[in-house]
Amino acid sequence: MKILLFPDPGLREKSEPAGKSSGESREIIEKLVSVMKKSKGCVGIAAPQLGIHKRVVVVDVSGNKKAEKKSGLLVLVNPRIVSKKGTSVNREGCLSVPDFTGNVARAEVIVVEYFDADFNKRTLSTSGFEAIAVQHEIDHLDGILFIDRITNMKRDLFKRKKY
Repeated sequence: MKILLFPDPGLREKSEPAGKSSGESREIIEKLVSVMKKSKGCVGIAAPQLGIHKRVVVVDVSGNKKAEKKSGLLVLVNPRIVSKKGTSVNREGCLSVPDFTGNVARAEVIVVEYFDADFNKRTLSTSGFEAIAVQHEIDHLDGILFIDRITNMKRDLFKRKKY
């Protein structure tokens, strides 16, 4: 599957809720997991990055050395952040913005309500790198990129040295 790259207007579209009545969500999940696993260093991807404007994201920080909390593969359908605590600034990158990284302020601890792949309602409390990755991917569902959250482009946006 082709990953949309900035400035593709599809990355700015707000996604619609994913439904449970068909196999559509499962197909989206399979595509997302496949692309995430094939993309070196990738810890998450959202459906809009593949041009699918449904509220589905996958995150797996298990293989990343920055991750303290590791929940394994998270499949979040129609996720909604219900609480946030603390703030920290961290360097982020994105498959859809491959040439840059940037310093972004995000909540340190979040609680997310969502549906899993079987449409069971779930709640996730997470922190650290995993929380950052989840927030980053949920932003994609609303057409927000990490570069939109950079407060000082001169100081906090960096040309990526290697990908």
